[in-house]
Amino acid sequence: MRAFIMLTFCLLLSSCDGRKQLLEGRIVDLSHAYDSTTVYWPTEKGFVLEKGPEGTTPGGWFYSANRFWTPEHGGTHIDAPIHFAEGKDRVDEIPLERLIGHGVVVDVSGKCRENRDYLVQVGDFISWEGTNGKIPEGTIVLLRTGFSAYWPDRVQYMGTNERGPGAVSKLHFPGLDSAAADWLVTQRKIKAVGLDTPSIDHGQSTTFSTHVTLFKRNVPAFENVMNLDQLPAKGFTVVALPMKIKGGSGGPLRIVAVVPS
Repeated sequence: MRAFIMLTFCLLLSSCDGRKQLLEGRIVDLSHAYDSTTVYWPTEKGFVLEKGPEGTTPGGWFYSANRFWTPEHGGTHIDAPIHFAEGKDRVDEIPLERLIGHGVVVDVSGKCRENRDYLVQVGDFISWEGTNGKIPEGTIVLLRTGFSAYWPDRVQYMGTNERGPGAVSKLHFPGLDSAAADWLVTQRKIKAVGLDTPSIDHGQSTTFSTHVTLFKRNVPAFENVMNLDQLPAKGFTVVALPMKIKGGSGGPLRIVAVVPS
């Protein structure tokens, strides 16, 4: 039965719009696991797993069931456009076509090592294109800052381990410049953008202008991704499927990349 399902899935993939199969190759998990160490914004409580029954039942079979609690925004997650743009897509309204597509990785880790507050610039994308060619329309762009190597050390990853509203001003990590976000959306017409930091805006942002720039055009963002160092600069497929929370402004995200063998 499993073989039949997989064969049917592959046939469906290969038949859609006459395209070749997109999901053949090495699968790279780009998602952090959720546990008590998962990084959240300083104003959020974090992830809680409440253990339920686990063991052999009176009937003789094994049974395990837990409960969990989490804010929408924390760990590897998606920001839906409604998060910063009134009237735009909620997480359950984002078209699946926008969450699956060809991906590229733009590596700015060297600049981020020199400057924790680095903002990825249009020039970084122009430089990438000089080596790899123009970013195609409908691409999912992933930004590698290198900060996922610090996870889950909140001081190294975010700049502070303090909690509460007062800690927000002490955040230091890289992000995407709003002008560069505008360029990606208007000049390259990307599907989505993601990065390996807590926010698409850098830690010292007070206006969250990059969120606004992306979301007012219905372009979602993926935050706290990982393993971008395991991907090539281009030539892979991204599948980014969030928890389908009706009316949600975001939610936990299982994002993977498929790299052709």
